[in-house]
Amino acid sequence: MPKRPIIPSSKGPSKKRIILFKGISIILVPLVILLLLELLLRICNYGNNLSLFIEYKGDKNYLVFNPDASKKFFTEQQMATRGNSEIFKKNKDSNTLRIFVLGESTTIGYPYFHNGSFHRWLQYRLTHTYPDKNFEIINLSLTAVNSYTVLGFAKEIVNYKPDAVLIYTGHNEFYGAMGAASTQNIGSNPHVINFILGLRDLRLAQLIINIYEGAKKSFGSTGLQPGGDRMQLMVAKQEIPYHSDLYEKGVTQFRENMDEIMDLFGKRQIPLFISNLVSNEKDLKPFISFKPDGIKLAGFKTVFDNGLKAFENNDLNSADTWFKKADEIYVSSALCNYYLGQLAYKQNDFAKAKKYFIKAKDLDGLRFRAPEQFNEILATLCNKYPNTHLVDTKAAFEKNSDHQIIGDELTVDHVHPDLKGYAIMSDAFYEAIKKYIVLPPANEADITFEQLLKKMPKNSIDSLSGVYRVLNLKKRWPYNDPHAGDMVKIETKEETLAYELVFKNIKWNDVMGNLFGDYLNNHELLKARNVLENLSLEYPADPGIYERIAMLSGEMNDTENIIFNFRKSFNLAPTFNKARYLFVTYLKMDQPAEAITYINYAINNNPSGFNLAAVKNNTEQIIQLQKQYLIDTTSVSVLMNIANSYSEMGSREGATKYAEKALKSDHENKAALLLLGQSKGTLNK
Repeated sequence: MPKRPIIPSSKGPSKKRIILFKGISIILVPLVILLLLELLLRICNYGNNLSLFIEYKGDKNYLVFNPDASKKFFTEQQMATRGNSEIFKKNKDSNTLRIFVLGESTTIGYPYFHNGSFHRWLQYRLTHTYPDKNFEIINLSLTAVNSYTVLGFAKEIVNYKPDAVLIYTGHNEFYGAMGAASTQNIGSNPHVINFILGLRDLRLAQLIINIYEGAKKSFGSTGLQPGGDRMQLMVAKQEIPYHSDLYEKGVTQFRENMDEIMDLFGKRQIPLFISNLVSNEKDLKPFISFKPDGIKLAGFKTVFDNGLKAFENNDLNSADTWFKKADEIYVSSALCNYYLGQLAYKQNDFAKAKKYFIKAKDLDGLRFRAPEQFNEILATLCNKYPNTHLVDTKAAFEKNSDHQIIGDELTVDHVHPDLKGYAIMSDAFYEAIKKYIVLPPANEADITFEQLLKKMPKNSIDSLSGVYRVLNLKKRWPYNDPHAGDMVKIETKEETLAYELVFKNIKWNDVMGNLFGDYLNNHELLKARNVLENLSLEYPADPGIYERIAMLSGEMNDTENIIFNFRKSFNLAPTFNKARYLFVTYLKMDQPAEAITYINYAINNNPSGFNLAAVKNNTEQIIQLQKQYLIDTTSVSVLMNIANSYSEMGSREGATKYAEKALKSDHENKAALLLLGQSKGTLNK
């Protein structure tokens, strides 16, 4: 029986396949459309590049903090803040130690900025302790941000080979961008918020945000209250009771974001240094103090007012009695605890005073000072991650405060340190870095904290502008001091420039240039050099600034600064002339072993045609003779050979030094007497 031919089935695809294909199409087509739209927006250069770093315009071999990077974290783009412009090499070399700094207004150095900030104190100390090591300390801190921004930046800096990361954050947690009580808030779940922040790199997301903001403006609403400064405009909810739902949201976001930050760096084995938080405990009244509800209110108010009246009349015993009664009626009064702290302080019970001050801070309903719970969270999390180190800045401040209670002695307002406070903060980080990071051997003696306070080139303009910013702050909400502005004085040149810097938006560089020219014209060389040293901290990769400092130090006969600054300049951009200055100076200082490196460079890079072979031979001979002298310090012949070698190079200082040493052992040594006579004759000529 013949086989029946196989006839293809006319049956079409199954319903399940059709549904599957349609489902895939429904998903893929919109995704493809969105992808094409994203590509089109990028081709048209729409929106902002929100990457953390961009190429530095002055030199394509360097990167710099992107001024638009903060826009990712602000719902109102006009509120976004900008930070420093500290460049670093795209390709880190083996002689460079790279440190990133993350945080908020304290971390960037408010109210001084520039060389008032703690990272500049740290930069100066590290640079002068290890002059041949390059330190890239890049501060990525911003005002009006919190742990969301710190986490966002942290996710990017892990890819830029940091040797260490320093973090100080927490005071802005409630009101900073994305904070639980901020006008720049988009929710309360940290995971959801961080996911949305990740999407904001997309140009399509920026388009949607811009359309939304445009629509709000067209209907007369920007989401921001008219008037006021950024500090006030960032606050959506002023009153946040202790342990309220809103308070707990802020605590949760801080804990979860800091945990993720530590986990991120821990997995990459990047040393992380996180500081606990410092605030003015003793000398700042709570901004908002809640009163009891209901029937307790009248009784509490009467008793509290009696206590306040007695306190103002300096009747401390009565005040103590009344305030304690008020505290029994209502234990959650920030002001009552503050005054109990003041009373205990006046009565020399400092341990009790500290407890009251901390409780008053924690109960303050306007949360511009981080609660003590944040320091507890940081301590717990740092113990969880082995490569994360807690920097105890709070203990350092307490050690330098009267009776271990932080007040106006080291702070300028509610949370920001004064200049000494920033120096102390830098010292806390410095000691932690020394302990946990392997640093190269120091060629010079380690700079002590006391030496740092004396040597750091503190700038009068930065100091004065800090004072003016604080006085301007205290005129406004939440201080509202109508007399704060009365203390602004404009009499000297420095005061005028500082005023223009703060209130007329004159650029810092222009102010420094003006000040330097003025000092130089008046031949105030020390002050002029101070300005240049400030510029060298602002632009540590500029060899020209170091060279100018060295030349100015030469006019002042300051050998130490000549050497240091020529070495820094030479390491950044070596030249024959710099090498010549260095080896000549080292030979004058009787340091031939240091000079030989620069002699070798000068020989190999000698456009002048000078014959330096004899200089090299004499220098090498002196190095060997000095080794012999260490073995036999009574050898007059060795001393005279060293003296003659220096004399052949024309180094009167070296020749005289060793001829005089020879005469101490042999008073009648004719060769030494002759050499000294020749040196004196040369000097007289």
